[in-house]
Parts: sequence; C-alpha cells; structure tokens
Amino acid sequence: MNQNEMKQAAAEAALAFVPDDCIVGVGTGSTANYFIDALPRIQARIQGAVASSEASAERLKKLGIPVYDLNAVDRIPVYVDGADEINHYLQMIKGGGGALTREKIVAEVAEQFICVADESKLVSVLGKFPLPVEVIPMARSLVARKLVLLGGRPVLREGFVTDNGNLILDVHGLSIAEASKLEGEINQMVGVVTNGLFARRRADVLLLGTAAGVKEMR
Repeated sequence: MNQNEMKQAAAEAALAFVPDDCIVGVGTGSTANYFIDALPRIQARIQGAVASSEASAERLKKLGIPVYDLNAVDRIPVYVDGADEINHYLQMIKGGGGALTREKIVAEVAEQFICVADESKLVSVLGKFPLPVEVIPMARSLVARKLVLLGGRPVLREGFVTDNGNLILDVHGLSIAEASKLEGEINQMVGVVTNGLFARRRADVLLLGTAAGVKEMR
C-alpha cells in the first residue's frame, strides 16, 4: 500500500468504533477526510457529526451528514482525527492544517479519541514536525520571543488565519522529551490560545495504517 492507501485503511477502520445513534466528533486534514468520506456507509445509524473546522463541516454537509454545534451537544462518544506526529505513548503533534484549537476542544469533550494515521507519522520523539502555536495577533512577537527561550525557532505561517481569526507560529528545532510539561508551559504564555501538543489529552487508540494492514495500538 502507498501512503494514501494506508491513511484510507486506517480511517475506514475507525468506523467500527462509532456507536449507534451517536453524534461523532470529526477532525481535520487528509486522513480525517478519508474518515468523513466513509461516514455515508454508516449514516443510517448515526445522528450526525461535530466538526473541528469549517473545512470539515463543509465536507460533511456536502455528503448530507448533519453538522451540530458543539454547544448543542451533550456528549460525543468518539472523536476521530489524524496526527502530524504521534509517539508510542499516543501523544501527538497536531495542527498542520491550522485547526488545533477546535481539535483540542472536541477531543476534550470526547469520551474516546481515535487517532488514524499512516506509519510515517509514528515517531520515537516528537518535534521533527514543527509545533504549531495559535496566537492572538497582537501577541505574535511577544510569544515568538518566549518560544525562542525554550529552544525553538518560531516561524509565522504566512498568509494563514485560523477559523478563530488568529495566527499560527510553527516552532522548528524542538526535541520534545516531556510533551505534557511543554504543552503546559506554552499554554501558560500570555497571548497563546493553545499549542499543537496533544499530550495531556492524548489518543486512546491509534489505528496505524501500515504496508501489512491496520495496526491497533493503545
């Protein structure tokens, strides 16, 4: 299987984790899109979805799947999303698509977080993929200076504004041994909305697409 086939296989395997008569949380990105595209197969047994981005919401609507506002939903049994990197502890870097804040909110609500990814995303140490940090525009330089003090090299994501109207600093050069600690340190910076480390709310299950098939990790 090539990389896209691995992504698709992992995403489609996540359908088995979606309970009947539920509202499912749906992520953002190329692998999450494979999951969205597979949802019509089980549409008759779900109520609809909560999306972590405007792009995912539009994709769901085009497939005829009802999209709910999170504030109108009591519970989300399962959230399915991809990762830019994931380690063996199922801690992740997410936000390559810029939807990290909404992804983090939906993941926090979900009772079970299913990460779907191809085998290239599994790493021993997080940080080769630049860590996205969503910042309030007026705090961009302030936050960037603080990120430099942590050993990172922040780069403004040019021409990009999040669904929340904010900016993204992509932090290069980090080797993240203590993901949960760093997640908290960055989130405490004034002007930071959140960062793309999903360590405190890690995945519960990883469905990893490999050349030999889909591997389940917990």
